[in-house]
Amino acid sequence: MGILEKISEIEKEISRTQKNKATEYHLGLLKAKLAKYRAQLLEPSKSGGTKGEGFDVMKSGDARVALIGFPSVGKLLNPSISEPAFSIMVLLIGRIYKGANIQLLDLPGIIEGAAQGKGRGRQVIAVARTADVVIMMLDATKGDVQRSLLEKELESVGIRLNMSKPNIYFKPKKGGGISYNSTVPLTQCSEKLVQLILHEYKIFNAEVLFREDCSPDEFIDVIVGNRVYMPCLYVYNKVDQISMEEVDRLARRPNSVVISCGMKLNLDYLLEMLWEYLALICIYTKRRGERPDFSDAIIMRRGASVEHVCHRIHRTLASQFKYALVWGTSTKYSPQRVGLTHIMEHEDVIQIVKK
Repeated sequence: MGILEKISEIEKEISRTQKNKATEYHLGLLKAKLAKYRAQLLEPSKSGGTKGEGFDVMKSGDARVALIGFPSVGKLLNPSISEPAFSIMVLLIGRIYKGANIQLLDLPGIIEGAAQGKGRGRQVIAVARTADVVIMMLDATKGDVQRSLLEKELESVGIRLNMSKPNIYFKPKKGGGISYNSTVPLTQCSEKLVQLILHEYKIFNAEVLFREDCSPDEFIDVIVGNRVYMPCLYVYNKVDQISMEEVDRLARRPNSVVISCGMKLNLDYLLEMLWEYLALICIYTKRRGERPDFSDAIIMRRGASVEHVCHRIHRTLASQFKYALVWGTSTKYSPQRVGLTHIMEHEDVIQIVKK
């Protein structure tokens, strides 16, 4: 029996098994086996053969955004473009919002079963793992069918959308058995279930500490260790073809934006939401005795310090740094004299003084 058949059998058994207290250990084991087989499926083939054409695109700009959707969902920027079969289109590397250079990748349409390799879907999803934000293009006229199918395909290859990494400390050891502790009451994972899951992965010595009430699936993610947690924006296209009540329902869903590419509706709000999800900030520089340069912003990640700004300007600037004067919302008064560890905020102005 091949890996695909084993995965199919386990998925059928999980759907047949009623979830209750008596079956939680059995379900936990099945989920551990399922995750293990899926990991084997994603491993590159060791058999010698002709190498296929690569899918990856060199990362450039301040951020990378991946457009994912079904083949017939419609393009975001130009609906008239015919979709090439299984190729990545670098739609845009330019200043599309607030001076940020954003690389927008239009990935080929995903079909059901992409995670198992159908339609070269595995390579397509692998590129999505390198993105900073996923924009999931959905057809508003198709209801919630597309969204659930795409989420299932991405989840099966280790992409977790709009989720934070489980707060579980896990460290394999050379001996001493399994040390199990928790700082909060656990309602989903017991010590016996944790041991069963670890034994399935041939781990018999490890230290496990739960800092939050996590599910068996989240614990398996921590063991596997190759999961990618990224923000996702659900974009519903063709809202001009549905009722106002349905538009209102879709727009109120979390992490969702409703647009119409054909009629160019709500695209400006989509850009605002994308900026928020990318967590980018603009920093402006100022020379001594001159006005700030608002024409050319330095694009940084939210939480960047003065030291990060120095490295972005020039790699040797941090070693020559004496102090900086900062104007903006990150200071108590303007200008404030700060050091390298000061955290910058959006639209701050900085003047760096060297030794």
